[in-house]
Amino acid sequence: MTRILLLGGTTEASRLARALAESGSDAIFSYAGRTGAPVAQPLPMRIGGFGGVAGLIDYLRRERITHLIDATHPFAAQMSRNTIAACAETGVPLIALERQAWVAGQGDDWRVVPDVEAAVAALPGTPARVFLATGKQGLEPFAAKPQHHYLLRLVDPPEAPLPLPQTSVVIARGPFEAGADADLMRAHGITHIVAKNAGGAGAEAKMHAARALGLPVVLIDRPALPPRRVVGSVEEVLGWLAHTGTERGV
Repeated sequence: MTRILLLGGTTEASRLARALAESGSDAIFSYAGRTGAPVAQPLPMRIGGFGGVAGLIDYLRRERITHLIDATHPFAAQMSRNTIAACAETGVPLIALERQAWVAGQGDDWRVVPDVEAAVAALPGTPARVFLATGKQGLEPFAAKPQHHYLLRLVDPPEAPLPLPQTSVVIARGPFEAGADADLMRAHGITHIVAKNAGGAGAEAKMHAARALGLPVVLIDRPALPPRRVVGSVEEVLGWLAHTGTERGV
């Protein structure tokens, strides 16, 4: 009997949850718990971590999970590594639903860097006004350049003082629109943008706005992961569940 664990947190995960619910699948939707008010889902939900690889292995066995779908954010690298290791240990088939990365187009002024530290180094030494569109995780390294004013857009209000001395905070949940993002950048006098290459349409508005305004973007590349089966659509996941979900390996 099929029992699915869906690791969510993305727009694509929510679409898949609706499809699984409509098909009557026995599935559990798991949130990492990064936001205070996660989007409600049409499936039974659990919120919080598993306790590393060992905890995930225990959960898979205890809940008799037969299929695991990783539809977490492309930068939730540790969780994705844990799923790969846990599925290898338990033999639970694994598939990743991953949105395509953004690709630079005509008019884009991007500097692609491998990690947050490189993004900090890529910012100018003279004071700038930076749209730091990386979420609330990983802000501390940017304190190394306190001369900049940072605009943050967060889903939840900060619960503790931010590590950056000069900040403006906007509370909003995507998807966003390019025109509104351009207006936001103009209103705050933004001169540089730092973003993660999350891909997908929900957060792409800022990239279109940067192109329209001629602003430079420091783009953090996706973390490397061990090999795994990856697809780009809900339909492909459903096909995998129906026809090839009992395969092992990648």
